[in-house]
Parts: sequence; structure tokens; C-alpha cells
Amino acid sequence: MSEIGIGIIGGGYMGKAHAAAYSAVATLFDTELRPRLEVVCATSKASAERYRHAYGFARGTDNWRDLVDDPKVEAVVIASPQSTHREIALAAFAKGKPVFCEKPLGENLADSIAMNDAAAASGQINMVGFNYIRTPASQYARQLVAEGRIGEVTYFRGEHTEDFLADADLPGNWRTEGMANGCMGDLSPHMINGARALIGPITSLCAQVETVHATRGGVAVTNDDQAQFMCRFENGALGHLFFSRVATGRKMGYAYEIHGTKGQIRFDQEDQNALHLYTMEGPEAERGFRKILAGPAHPDYEPFCLGPGHGTGYQDQIIIEAKDFLTAIATGKNIWPTFAEGLEVNRVVKAALDSSDKNAWVNVADY
Repeated sequence: MSEIGIGIIGGGYMGKAHAAAYSAVATLFDTELRPRLEVVCATSKASAERYRHAYGFARGTDNWRDLVDDPKVEAVVIASPQSTHREIALAAFAKGKPVFCEKPLGENLADSIAMNDAAAASGQINMVGFNYIRTPASQYARQLVAEGRIGEVTYFRGEHTEDFLADADLPGNWRTEGMANGCMGDLSPHMINGARALIGPITSLCAQVETVHATRGGVAVTNDDQAQFMCRFENGALGHLFFSRVATGRKMGYAYEIHGTKGQIRFDQEDQNALHLYTMEGPEAERGFRKILAGPAHPDYEPFCLGPGHGTGYQDQIIIEAKDFLTAIATGKNIWPTFAEGLEVNRVVKAALDSSDKNAWVNVADY
């Protein structure tokens, strides 16, 4: 077993999740590389010291360059705002260090292209934090589709809906400023990634993007609250995707339906340990959806629990990400989703925003 020094930039919500994941991953998955929490970076020295003490890092800093330059930091995790991703990633690759970056990859498409180019030129391991597609149930759904269990896929409906800004009386905050923090920048990448993972590349789309509450607390909202688009996948299937941060009653509405010529799959993240499968088998009178509870027979479940139906949670998705990142570093072989996937997701986002402005169908390859 070898140790590897981990540096995490950002100590807030996602920084904490990654710190907890790297503290637990070797115990759960017996990884070849054993992570060592080396440096955490925050926006102030006081915050850095607080996170260092709380999460168990050796050192804290308020300068991300110090973290990247530190020889004891052998892999960099970026969990800071999107506007910082490009500069940090390029600096880490220049130092010859693997990089894990939270989604979205870049603040915009240009950033994502530059980051993917830098990753490719460096030859370093790289990964993007699309955690929801890693639930054991969704991993199993990918297997079922790939195996042809529901036949040829004809239609996909996906959504990522939450209600954290459903109350129009809530004051504006960082989430209501700048397109990168809007619904298309924040929520849509997860389901676009999910659609690509389950069905394949999106070739064309027609989108509508809108701001439901134009002002909050008397301050103008400068990004979108909800969006939808029709699309065509490379394999010929039709699709519809919907994203909203004002979907009243929805807490974690990462959900999808996959229609096939021989069956259908349904999933809802609010019940993340269940997958619903329908197959055209047996007498018609006995056909119907059956609920499959995640268990040790499904990908990445057994390390957490030996009991089917006992379930995994949000933090476990982040631990699975950490396992994949460490495995990629140990083997020297990238594991999906890499920066290339993050770039393609951002390409779809850019195409959707342009489509909405034009009120027209667009080809994703044109972006």
C-alpha cells in the first residue's frame, strides 16, 4: 500500500464531502493508494484553520497556489466556485498532478475547452464530479441498457428538479447572479451527463430557458430558474430534459425514464436505492413494473453494506468518486467521467442557451 497526499481547494459544502470521502474510501474499498489529507484551502486563514481542524488536514492555507505547489500534495481536488476552476486546473497540470474537478468543468465552454486541452497535453489523470450517476441503481441501469435488456432505446425523459429557490420572497444570493450559477449552470449538467451516460451523445436540441422570478428582494436576478429542451440522441432516440430550481415540493428530483422496444426503466433520486424495471416477458396479465432494491449484486454497493435494501446515501456517491479517482491514479488509466465528458456536457449547455436565444433547433457539434 502507498500513501498519496490530497489537497482540497474549497472547504465548504463540497469540500467537506470530499474530505469525508477521502477519510473513508480506503477502509471501504481497500484502495491501493491510501489518501492522506495534506492541505485544505479556503478564502481566509481563519476558515482554512477551522477546516483543517474539523476535517483532519495537516495544513490549511488561504492561497490555492501554495496548495498546488506543495510537494506533499500529490493530487488536487477542486471544490471551489466555477470561476476558479480553469486557473487552478491548468496550474496543477503544469505541476504534473492529477486533478479531480467538481462540475461544471468550467465557468463556460471556452474554459472547459482549455481545461480539457491542458489535461490531454499533461497526460495526467483527470475526473469530473458527476456523482449522481454513480449510485448503484443508476450504474445497474446503465448495464441493463448496454445489455439490451429493454431492447432498442426509443425515448428518454430526464429531469433535475429542486425547490431551494421556489419561494419568490427569498432574497437574492450568489446563486441568482451570473449564468454559471443559474439552473443551466448548476443543475442541468448532472442530468445532461446522466442522459449521455445512459443513452449516448446528444446531437441536436431545441431549448427554452427562463427566469421565473425576475427580482428577489428588489435585486435583479441575472440567471435562469428553469429550462427544458427536446433533443435527438446519436442513436436515433428522442429525448426531453427539464431542469428547475423552483420546482415546488421537489428536493432531489434527479429522475429519468428510459423507453425501449422491449421494456422500460424508471428511476428517481429521492428513492435512490430503487430501480423500476418493466420487461415484455411472461403472460400479459402478469406484466408490470417491478421494484428492484439496490444490494450487493449491484455495482459499488457491497463495500458499504451486505444487506440488500439497506441503502446507500449521498455521501457514499462521493466516496465512490474518490475510489475511482484513486484507482485511476494507481493504474495510470483514466476512468470516466473525465474532463472530456465535462467538456461535452458544457457543450450541450452552450447549445441549449443559444437555442433558447434563437428559438430554434441547433446542432450540438456546431459549438
